[in-house]
Amino acid sequence: MAKVNVGLDAELVVEVMVLAGVGNPQDAVELVLRDYIARGHRTESRATSPADDSHRTREIKPPDHEA
Repeated sequence: MAKVNVGLDAELVVEVMVLAGVGNPQDAVELVLRDYIARGHRTESRATSPADDSHRTREIKPPDHEA
């Protein structure tokens, strides 16, 4: 895999390291990017999957109130 070098704000990287629980800045940023990509793929599959979404698309009717 090709490598790239990116300059980032140190405070941003430290916050990513703390949130990810990783001591290495490069590993922390890589984890965040991989998670971001994985979420995008999950969203794509959910948005394009016709698998039984009838419960999401049916019309919800309010209950009848009989007095």
